[in-house]
Amino acid sequence: MLKPALAICLILLSVSAQAGQLLIAVAANFTGATEALVQQFEQQSGHRVKASFGSTGKLYAQIENGAPFELFLAADSAHPRLAIDQGLAQAGSRFTYAKGQLVLWSAQPQLFDDGERYLKSAEFDRAAIANPATAPYGLAAQQVLTRLGLWVSLSRKLVRGDSISQAFQFTATGNAPIGFVARAQLQSWPGNPGTLWQIPARYYDPIEQQAVLLNRGAANPVALQFLNFLKAEQARRIINDFGYELPVINSNE
Repeated sequence: MLKPALAICLILLSVSAQAGQLLIAVAANFTGATEALVQQFEQQSGHRVKASFGSTGKLYAQIENGAPFELFLAADSAHPRLAIDQGLAQAGSRFTYAKGQLVLWSAQPQLFDDGERYLKSAEFDRAAIANPATAPYGLAAQQVLTRLGLWVSLSRKLVRGDSISQAFQFTATGNAPIGFVARAQLQSWPGNPGTLWQIPARYYDPIEQQAVLLNRGAANPVALQFLNFLKAEQARRIINDFGYELPVINSNE
């Protein structure tokens, strides 16, 4: 008969042998939600997930150059679609896991009453945005300013971050008095709620954040398990709690 200590060791060794690992690339706006999702997934599955965060465009460039990511959680639909078209991801695996919302925000309370009017007044020296060339939220901010006829006139005042996380950092620290950020970033912001303008959705193209299974993850059952977890009700509640709208799950979008 096995001694209790030996039996426990054998059980732990068995669990360790069965535990898998997963490496995912995640758009910077989804950092907080990802950390919560990974914690829940690891507790339930026993697997380990390592996430690398950055702007969608820069992460995609890394994938093109052979980075060993197995899943890609982008902040748009264009890059996951491109990954499939270029033979970097599995056809049929792409789906929308969240819908993002863009806001104009300041860490200063009562800075403005009307966000649109404040932008048109240009009574600020800097405004933070993510780089429109690499970050979907930055592109959305460019679309807003273009719609308002302000893209050219305000261009010299724009402070560009590599990602939406850096744009948020510029704004949160006061290096820029206002910034175009993701609404979800404010859900975990511990500071003063500041001043917020919920930008009308019609001012920019929908921010459909899509996930896709990369070729490197096709043979990893943990990758498939995590994708299914993202579609489950528990994960969707977490995503919604972080300030994202929930899409109707539909593969092959």
